[in-house]
Amino acid sequence: MTPADLSRTVLHAVRRAVDEDALRAPVPARVRVERTRPGGSGDYACAVALQLAGAAARPAREVAAILRDRVAGVPGIGRVEVTGPGFLNFTLDATADARVREALIHDVRERGARYGHADALAGHRLHLRHAREARAAVTAHALGAIARSQGALARTGCDGTPDPDWARLGVSADAAGEPDGTLTVVRPVPAGAGAADLLERLGPDAARWGLLRPAGHDRATLGDELLVQTVANPLFLVRYAHSRIRALTRGAALLGFEGSYDEDVDAPALMRALADYPDALAAAARHRAPDRLARQLEDLAHAFFDFQDCASPLPVGDEKPLAAHRSRLAVAEAAGTVLAGGLSLLGIRAPEHL
Repeated sequence: MTPADLSRTVLHAVRRAVDEDALRAPVPARVRVERTRPGGSGDYACAVALQLAGAAARPAREVAAILRDRVAGVPGIGRVEVTGPGFLNFTLDATADARVREALIHDVRERGARYGHADALAGHRLHLRHAREARAAVTAHALGAIARSQGALARTGCDGTPDPDWARLGVSADAAGEPDGTLTVVRPVPAGAGAADLLERLGPDAARWGLLRPAGHDRATLGDELLVQTVANPLFLVRYAHSRIRALTRGAALLGFEGSYDEDVDAPALMRALADYPDALAAAARHRAPDRLARQLEDLAHAFFDFQDCASPLPVGDEKPLAAHRSRLAVAEAAGTVLAGGLSLLGIRAPEHL
C-alpha cells in the first residue's frame, strides 16, 4: 500500500463515518499521511482525527477510534493504533506490500510515459494567459502540458505578440483573445533576461529548467551553475539518472538478460518516489506549480542513485545474472520511464547518453 493509497483509504473511512452518522464533521478534500518519525509507532501516521475533533465536538481520540474501526482489516494494512492525543498509526502488511510493489512496477511498465496521467481535471477548460516575458511563457506552456496530463483541455495565450525566439524554447502561444475556459493569469517573478539571451548562454533545456524549477514567487537562478555536470546541479542529476538507467539496460542486453520483476526488491525510498509521482503530478496541475514536478523528479533521481549504490542491477565480478538482477533492473527501468515522462512534460529532453 502506497502513501497515496493509504491517504485515500483514510479519506474513505472519514466519508463512511459521516455517512453512517457516526461522525458529524465536514469531509476534508484530502487526508495527509506521512512516515512515522523516529521512535513512533508503525510505518505511517495521520493526524486527521485532531483536525476533525473541533468540528465533530468530540475528543480527538474518540474520532480516531471511530476511524480506526473503519480502516482496520483493509487489505495491505496489518495494524492500526491510536496514539498520543489522537494520532492514527498504521503498520502495513509486509506480504500485501510486496504485491503492491509488484503491481506498481507493472503499472509503470504498462503505461510508460503516461504513468501518472489521470482524469482529475477531466471536463475542465483552462485558459492560461501570460505576459510577453520568457519565464511566464515557459511556465504557461509547461502548465498546459501538466494540466492536459490530468485530463484538462488547456490553451495558452500571450498578452501581446509572442516573441519569435520562444519557439526555440519549445513555447507556442496564441494572442490572448477572449478566455474560452477558466482564466488563470500566469505571473511568476520575471526572469530578467530574454529568450535570445537565455538560449545563447544556456540552451533550451537548461533555460527551461532554470525557469521552471523555482517556485513562481521566487527568482529564477539562471547562471552557469545550470551547465555544471555534477550531481550538485539538479538538472544534471535528473538527466544523468535517466542516462545511467539507459546504460544499465544496454549493459544487461550485452549480458543476455532483461528487466523482469520476478522477486521482491527492497528499495523503499525508490518505490516511495515512484508511488508518489502521480500525486505530485496531480498537485502540480492543481496548484499550477511545475516546480512541484521538478522537485519530485529530483527526489526520484536521488532515490535511484541510493538504490543503485546498495544493490547493483547488473552482476558484479564473477556473478551470474539472477532473478534479483532482473527485478532490480525492472525497478531501475521504471524509474527511468518516469524521469523521461516528467522531463517531457517540462519540455526538457531526456538524453540516452550524457
